Amino acid sequence: MKIMTAILSAISLTLLTTSVSLAQEWEVPRTANGNPDLQGIWTNATQTPLQRPREFGEKGFLTLDEAVAQQEQWKNNIARGAADSDPDRAPPTDGDTDLGYNGFWIDRGTNVVEINGEYRTSIVVDPPNGRIPMLEGFSSNAMISKLRGMPGVEPYDGHELRPLGERCLLSFGSSSGPPMLPVMYNNNYQIVQTEDHVMIMVEMVHDARIIPLNKTHFDTDLEKWMGDSVGYWDGDALIVETRNFHPFQSYRGSSEDLIVSERFELISEDKIKYSFTMDDPQSYQANWTGEIAMNRRPEGDRMYEYACHEGNYAFPGILGGARRLEAEQASR
Repeated sequence: MKIMTAILSAISLTLLTTSVSLAQEWEVPRTANGNPDLQGIWTNATQTPLQRPREFGEKGFLTLDEAVAQQEQWKNNIARGAADSDPDRAPPTDGDTDLGYNGFWIDRGTNVVEINGEYRTSIVVDPPNGRIPMLEGFSSNAMISKLRGMPGVEPYDGHELRPLGERCLLSFGSSSGPPMLPVMYNNNYQIVQTEDHVMIMVEMVHDARIIPLNKTHFDTDLEKWMGDSVGYWDGDALIVETRNFHPFQSYRGSSEDLIVSERFELISEDKIKYSFTMDDPQSYQANWTGEIAMNRRPEGDRMYEYACHEGNYAFPGILGGARRLEAEQASR
């Protein structure tokens, strides 16, 4: 037993020494003009929640043992969700008929967010409780919510009242960003740099963020999908500020005054520390910040087109189904 313990200790020490040595030897790769080279295909897939579960309080980090145990629990849950469905089961009775048969298509990853050896309990890191500080009595500022709140307006009265992801205009959740956050699947991004631009291709819905460097925001109030982004280098970190979002694009009910500040920092050969701060006095009591790791995809991985609604009739079917239900209700 003593011999085995000594062997394991020697192996651990060797691995630790090697890791430290590699970290010391690693240098930030640079493009021809000297800026950090962020180019490649990255993923931000993680099971770590955006907001910290309340039972953690202000505990921002897990120990290594806790992180390993958490990841094993997630893997077991994913395995159960991906199991074959019983073809003879009864239909659902709770109205959840839009859910998948199992978790086959879901790919949220199994890892805890790890940055510089710290295993996070949430993506939100500020405020200290890891929760979004919404205004007291908050009511959504999103345009779609305001339209749906008008007298006599129903959620299926027209295509403008449906979510952007359903209409294939932007990804659902906030995969396109900003902020760029993981969703159920397709959490991949390809970064391409030139001397005066950075382009981020988002796998979900094939969105492309084109970010000019060292420019100013548009003089006119031009509202764009994914907002008006401008960037600059602060040392080895890429800073991107985005404002003037399209009125139909809202993050969890944010207002048209939302400003998102992002920071991309290459902290190892295969990891970008992605940080974002949300500023919207109409929605939040104070600014709040999140951090997530973007991990490099294995060499040889490719980005594939996410074609969304091309060639199908789902959306006319959605509205047509609503008209059918209205007709049935009117005939009763």
